[in-house]
Amino acid sequence: MQPFRAPERHLMGPGPAPVAPSVLAASAQPTIGHLDPVFIALMDEVQQQLRQVLGTQNPYTVPISAPATAAMEACLANVLEEGDSVLVCVNGVFGTRLAEMARRCRAQVRELAFDWGRAVEPEAVRAALAEQPAKLVCWVQAETSTGVLSDSQALAAICREVGALSLVDCVTAIAGVPIRIDEWGLDMVYAGTQKCLSAPPGLAPISIGPRALEALAARERAPQSWFMDFNLLGGYWAGEGKRAYHHTAPVNAVYGLHEALRLLLEEGLEASWERHAANARRLWAGLEALGIRLAVPEAERLPPLTLLEIPEGIDDAAFRKYLLETHGLEIGAGLGQFAGRCWRIGLMGHGSNEVAIGRCLRALADGLTHFGHRADAAPALDAAGVAA
Repeated sequence: MQPFRAPERHLMGPGPAPVAPSVLAASAQPTIGHLDPVFIALMDEVQQQLRQVLGTQNPYTVPISAPATAAMEACLANVLEEGDSVLVCVNGVFGTRLAEMARRCRAQVRELAFDWGRAVEPEAVRAALAEQPAKLVCWVQAETSTGVLSDSQALAAICREVGALSLVDCVTAIAGVPIRIDEWGLDMVYAGTQKCLSAPPGLAPISIGPRALEALAARERAPQSWFMDFNLLGGYWAGEGKRAYHHTAPVNAVYGLHEALRLLLEEGLEASWERHAANARRLWAGLEALGIRLAVPEAERLPPLTLLEIPEGIDDAAFRKYLLETHGLEIGAGLGQFAGRCWRIGLMGHGSNEVAIGRCLRALADGLTHFGHRADAAPALDAAGVAA
């Protein structure tokens, strides 16, 4: 049996995103103990970095040792008890997933549906809460399945008005678009490391505000998950003074996250948000020059992830296979209602740059031509402001 050698890939799908070389190098450092004083000091620093990135002073701001899907479930399991009323805004796959997880917490779940490819409408949420109050309101700020950005500031304000807790999926939002937990009044946020943070998959930053912690403290019974019980987990990550053993943290993954956050803060949050927005506009211009239709209205598009319609007559899987085998380029398939109808292109983190835009437009033009749709890369590159 030979050692595994990963192939060279240009990752431009919905995640994971390209990882910066210094992040990979940081992750490859010698492993030390998860209760080593040096590692505990690193934990403190990572928490401070995450607070800066998420715009919060919440002490309970930690990276969970699990993917973002587990963080989603953990947030629900910690604040929901049997019979609690939950309003879940659904405009894509991950809203649907939130609703299903809440049902498994034995909550009373109402789904507020919006067209896929469109943002959550704050006034519809206001009307739904006026009709029937809820303990918790959930939405996806950056819906990865549709490339849609919803207005978390407006939605959080409505939740505060009616006394509901808020839970926000920021997996594709973190580092790519603004998140201001304290300013907006968000109660619970979870994210992932593998998208605009440009770290490897496997950790899930979360931030839990005081109102959510009060709801946890008021529970009649402990959460059904021992591992994800925030009371227990907080003794390790968010405890003051001595850290209590809870589990063996993925030490090397935390090294990598620290470096990814360091790079982000060195660039500056506002600079990162603007870079993602500017590069998205360039990609959109290039795609339109290729004759490809974008599926989301411009005002509601998510800069790090673009949803585009598959041209008529193109076989989805065959086209993506051609790009992967011929150009080493990965783009994403559509999910849910968009399966077989759309592709998803990511410009995230370390991979949001001019080189990636040019590579993508050239590969798409070649693929379209290969499958019988004549396409010229030159006008697309010119529209995107990318060197030919």
